[in-house]
Amino acid sequence: MPQPDPGSQPTAGSHERLRADCERCFALCCVIPVFSASTDFAINKPAGTPCPHLGPDCRCTIHEQLRRRGFPGCTVYDCFGAGQQLSQVTFAGRNPRDQPQSAAAVIAVYPVMRLLHELLWYLTEALALAPDPALRDQLRAAYNAIEGHTTADPDTLLALDGPALRHDTNTLLLATSDLVRGGGPDHHGPDHRGADLIGADLAGANLTGASLRGASLIGANLTSADLRGADVIGADLRG
Repeated sequence: MPQPDPGSQPTAGSHERLRADCERCFALCCVIPVFSASTDFAINKPAGTPCPHLGPDCRCTIHEQLRRRGFPGCTVYDCFGAGQQLSQVTFAGRNPRDQPQSAAAVIAVYPVMRLLHELLWYLTEALALAPDPALRDQLRAAYNAIEGHTTADPDTLLALDGPALRHDTNTLLLATSDLVRGGGPDHHGPDHRGADLIGADLAGANLTGASLRGASLIGANLTSADLRGADVIGADLRG
């Protein structure tokens, strides 16, 4: 796989800004998403309702016991920094739990901001792989445009066409993937895009340059599998 180009990052420290900083967030991921009782969550929780384990200080009261208490889904969830952006920038440090009048707006805007930050994360990764200059310029332009949206007001955020942004970004990511995985369809590894590989025994498999986009790999055995250069965006790797 090509080595990252230190000069290809869109802005200094951009990846750090896209990492969740729970100290600067009002525990939005413990309030806004819906939980359904399953192997990931021990309880049902309606959207917009605080988790019963959320303390008044916006901290999880069972954080060290999440997996043992039946909440592994909480341990792998990532907002890509959207939580602190909404808490500290969009809503200027106003906790929606203290201001019920703004709670509905926060709930509505959260998935939009999370999408923007997730797309920024992928674009940052794509830029770090240093594809050809023309594609790099397109990636950088897409990054800058989406980053600009993250500072918008709630009404502007809600008016964004999320599916279109995802589609346009995905087109660039697919082009980057083609280059990174071998420079053309004839040189790629195996194509398992969207494949049902639940429980598959892939121990020692040669998946170099493979497309595993959106593949279901729940419980699959990937021991010693070679995944160098593989595209695993959207793959379900639980278990």
